[in-house]
Amino acid sequence: MTGPHALAPTGRSVLVSGLASDAHTWNLMYLQLVIEELGHPVINLGPCVPDELLVGECLRSAPGLVVLSSVNGHGTQDGRRLIRTLRRHRRLATTPVVIGGKLGITEEGSEERVRQLLAAGFDAVFEDGTDAVALFKDYVGALTGDRHAAS
Repeated sequence: MTGPHALAPTGRSVLVSGLASDAHTWNLMYLQLVIEELGHPVINLGPCVPDELLVGECLRSAPGLVVLSSVNGHGTQDGRRLIRTLRRHRRLATTPVVIGGKLGITEEGSEERVRQLLAAGFDAVFEDGTDAVALFKDYVGALTGDRHAAS
């Protein structure tokens, strides 16, 4: 479920964002609190973020990790488009980028959605219906070398 990129040294921020078609905010606030609890500063762009704005903020702030979240069920579609746009920029080609939440409108096809998102360029996928929060905490802990992150 994880890819090759590693979180930058401690002190680099984590960028949290919703996708262009997703107006939900509670998931973004929850992620911000979890990440801050793990000791990382957070830039939270909020919901309905246009791809260009997200790319621009990534280029400006050079985050150590980008976390994308979807609740509306269109995460796979929006995520594939966005990760391809991010990866086209040389400065963002190796930035760790993860996506999670409700990535499809049905429970069927979960494995295929995860496969597609990883193949498109995501480093990890945390789909709703799994133990996503614990897995996400473990992922962030592994990137930062904090073996106690999920405790």
